Amino acid sequence: MAGLMTIEDDIAFLEQVPTLGLLGRDALRILAIGAEERELRQGEVLFTAGDASDGAYIVQRGRLLLSATGEVPGGEMTVGRHALVGEHALLTETRRPVTATALEPALLLRISRSLFRKMLEGFPETAVRLRDYLAARTERAGRDLYAVRMMIDPDAGKPGRG
Repeated sequence: MAGLMTIEDDIAFLEQVPTLGLLGRDALRILAIGAEERELRQGEVLFTAGDASDGAYIVQRGRLLLSATGEVPGGEMTVGRHALVGEHALLTETRRPVTATALEPALLLRISRSLFRKMLEGFPETAVRLRDYLAARTERAGRDLYAVRMMIDPDAGKPGRG
């Protein structure tokens, strides 16, 4: 990973990344060893919405602007250190939903889907923890969406309504 950092420094960094922190030090060691560095100049595009994705990026230094295509209100978001960009691509073939552009010089770590899957195969208990975490997060998101729908259309939850 980064320059003069030790493998223990790399693992400690990865422990601070939401989602990855629950994997455990041994699993993170595999990711730290196999991660690839990518540097971006200010204004450089990392990927474009619609591109095929085969892994995720972790922001180690700098900030990225993530922007959705089209006229999406609030369709932009800035992420910085410890952000995991493209999380779904670690588990499944997908297309990038946003364009990622460096707002300043940035250092990223790329974790390929194949590396992530190999790590999960070697640590089945980690795969179970990750599955449970993602299932709980998905359930929370569903409840949040339902609550928003009820605020927008209170009649939506009544019998005979969608």
